[in-house]
Order: sequence, then structure tokens, then C-alpha cells
Amino acid sequence: MLTSKQRAYLRSLANSIDTIVMVGKSGLSEDITKQVDDALTAREIIKGKVLTETAPCSPREAADTLAGQTGADVVQVIGSKFVLYRRNEKEPKITLPKAARSKQERKS
Repeated sequence: MLTSKQRAYLRSLANSIDTIVMVGKSGLSEDITKQVDDALTAREIIKGKVLTETAPCSPREAADTLAGQTGADVVQVIGSKFVLYRRNEKEPKITLPKAARSKQERKS
């Protein structure tokens, strides 16, 4: 689960990357899922787009489904675009900001 600071950091990184996944009239096929899985392994963060005129699902549905199938986190969904993140455990490329400690942790 991402914190709001980590999500904001990932959104800033996503601004400069290109859209590499397109969901069209064929919807969320196995090919799309494999493409997303491979891209997340290689890049950790990807941007996708749903062609809303022809796709059978909304951008939010596509992002949630792909995230669930690949073990990724949905960073954001804006309009027809979405951003997914999954840490590469073997070779991490992105260092996320540390999660803030809760008030109870600070007291002890």
C-alpha cells in the first residue's frame, strides 16, 4: 500500500514517461496483462490509456483489474489514462520516500 507522499512522488515521475499500454476494443486480454506484467518488471512504473470510444471498460476498471492481475498499485487515473507501479524486488530502480511514522510509534 502506497502512502500519499509515495503516490505523489510516483505521479511526478509518471509525468515524463510515455504511454506504453493501450486498451482498445479487445478489452483486457491475456496479451495486455502479459505486456503490463513484463513492462512493470522492466520499468516499475508504466502509463496506460483506455480508448474510451471502443473499449468495453472504463479507465478505472482497467487500472484496478490490471493492478489486481499483476500485483501492482494504481498510482492515479486521470481521464482515459492510468499509472501503475510495482517494485522490482531483484533490481529496484525507483526509491520511494519513507513512510512517515504514526503518532503512537513516535511516543514509544
